[in-house]
Amino acid sequence: MEKLILKVEDLYYIYGNGKSALDGVSVDIYEGEKIAVLGSNGSGKSTFFLNVDGVLTPEQGKIIYRGIVINKKNLKELRKNIGIVFQDADNQIIASTVRAEVAFGPMNLKLPKEEVEKRVEEALAYMNISEFKDRPPHYLSGGEKKRVSIADIIAMRSEIIIFDEPTAALDPLNAHMLEEVLGKLGCEGKTMLISTHDVDFAYRWAERVLVFCQGKIIADGTPLEIFQYKEILKQANLKQPTMLEVYESLVEKHLLKDTKAYPKSIQEFKKILEK
Repeated sequence: MEKLILKVEDLYYIYGNGKSALDGVSVDIYEGEKIAVLGSNGSGKSTFFLNVDGVLTPEQGKIIYRGIVINKKNLKELRKNIGIVFQDADNQIIASTVRAEVAFGPMNLKLPKEEVEKRVEEALAYMNISEFKDRPPHYLSGGEKKRVSIADIIAMRSEIIIFDEPTAALDPLNAHMLEEVLGKLGCEGKTMLISTHDVDFAYRWAERVLVFCQGKIIADGTPLEIFQYKEILKQANLKQPTMLEVYESLVEKHLLKDTKAYPKSIQEFKKILEK
């Protein structure tokens, strides 16, 4: 049985203008899960992330990390173990060099200098950006900045990593790089939550999908369950992933036998056609 790492109970959040952003959100997250968080803009995804990460404080509800109820006194525990990579790297990057940027988190954890240096070197190598370490981050390209913002979190050794719309501003090459990094993190057993509008990516990558709509989670299941549930897709303004749509159309027209071998990539689809 997988271990429960994070429990969110009945979370409410209201913005200063009186607009409700989270309306009683409850969810259990287990170690090593790969979760895609879907929903249209304004559905509550980012607010949920900022509450879970301890940046925002909910009006009511509980966040329980590894059995410990989080309050003002132990909020540090949450921030130490949950890292968030923001959609726009410029909102995250604050230091004058890449090295100082990646060192910022570990230094805040009050780690010894040697440990900070070790973590920075490791994170830069992990993200393949060691050669940039003395450069000002603001002169890097969008893809390079994204690598720096992920290195920030890797240096923190966060157990849960949240990505808010990570592929939004990336070209295809950098989006592919990001998927490779996600694959690597997955192999290391990191728990990951990714909000995205890219249903093809969500279908291909995730093991579980949460669907947000008007501040509530309206569906929670495997990618296949969610993307075959037409009512939910309609309610959340989502479309079916291309691979699933093509497969189901071919089966419907009797051009393909329904073996329930739902392909998630072009490669898998080609294998089905070869058979």
